[in-house]
Amino acid sequence: MAFKMNETQAKAVLAGIDSGEYDADSSMDELEELAKTAGANTIARVIQKRQSADSATVLGGGKIEEIRELCAAFKECENEPEDILIIFDCELSASQIRNIEEITKVRVIDRTMLILDIFAGRAVSREGKLQVELAQLRYRLPRLVGLGTSLSRLGGGIGTRGPGETQLETDRRHIRRRIEKLTEQLNELKTRRDYSRSRRIKDNVQTAAIVGYTNAGKSTLLNALTDADVLTEDKLFATLDPVSRGITLPDGRGLIIVDTVGLIRRLPHHLIQAFKSTLEEAANASLILHVQDISDLERDEKAKVTATILGELGAGEIPVVNLLNKCDLDEDAHYPENENTVRIAAKTGKGFSRMLEVIAANLPATSKRMDLLFPFAQAGLAAKIRQNGKIFNEEYTEFGLRLDAQVEQRLIKEMSDYLTNPT
Repeated sequence: MAFKMNETQAKAVLAGIDSGEYDADSSMDELEELAKTAGANTIARVIQKRQSADSATVLGGGKIEEIRELCAAFKECENEPEDILIIFDCELSASQIRNIEEITKVRVIDRTMLILDIFAGRAVSREGKLQVELAQLRYRLPRLVGLGTSLSRLGGGIGTRGPGETQLETDRRHIRRRIEKLTEQLNELKTRRDYSRSRRIKDNVQTAAIVGYTNAGKSTLLNALTDADVLTEDKLFATLDPVSRGITLPDGRGLIIVDTVGLIRRLPHHLIQAFKSTLEEAANASLILHVQDISDLERDEKAKVTATILGELGAGEIPVVNLLNKCDLDEDAHYPENENTVRIAAKTGKGFSRMLEVIAANLPATSKRMDLLFPFAQAGLAAKIRQNGKIFNEEYTEFGLRLDAQVEQRLIKEMSDYLTNPT
């Protein structure tokens, strides 16, 4: 069901309905950005106000005819009959795709197919590629019926289908087998990831997940903090696979920063499910870094979309630090900061010092930096810290062993008796 754009830039007509359920114009703006990311140049946008989608063609007959004439005129003018498609800003059934294509004589795809194609082009890791293929197959399976006579012809083949089995039934069987295989492989990878996560917890390693709307500057931030060299482009979903890097906070604590796939409004539920293993890094993080593009007029709405999706992933109760990115684009604008909100410019590093301090302040305490002095008779206690914490400096004095150390939570009470400046 996935499609591939032509090497030369394809031409797209965007189509959608305005039922009042959401801001149709903003959604079409986003669809145009998605089309651009996939390699298509939008030549027209058609929106029809109606209470609900037509069961056969989504739009009414008059609008579909209008689109047909528009495409025909473009084909005749440009003489490029194979380089045009219609992209619908909603999810289509197989029969709707077939009906619209029969009328317009133009290839038709929907919003989900477009996103899946972008994902397919962006996935780099084995897990990312498996997730994309699984999502594509799950999307395709219920749409096999009605896709045309080529999927319903009778036939028989050695080792592929029984006598009298239709091509449609064969395709279904093959897809279901592949889905089972992909699910099994992803479950194996999930088991490994769960083990790595449990080791991090056991080793007292905390993580912060960078989340936010696609193209808000998440990967740019990760690169600036860690020299991660993650791809950054002015396109939606520039990064699909999660990338992890470590940093040291001002209080001496180490922190793993994880970049996650960008979010988008009206992201289909089954796509969220397909990429749950990628997005679950946010659900299991100690802290969420919500990157927001303050130059975006729809920032507030997009922030709500991100919060809603995080809630669906079970990450609604995790502490959040809001990073108002791209503040360098409007030096005169006033964006209020507070104990969990920071203005930054990921490209220039502006605001990074305060950002790291705010991250440290909001990060749940699992350890504490302590200045300790152990009498020589108790110097053996330092071994506990060496085993489970981190020692920044140690020296023997005439009074005993002095340590500057990061002490994990369960040892703090025991070590408090040896603080050099108890409060």
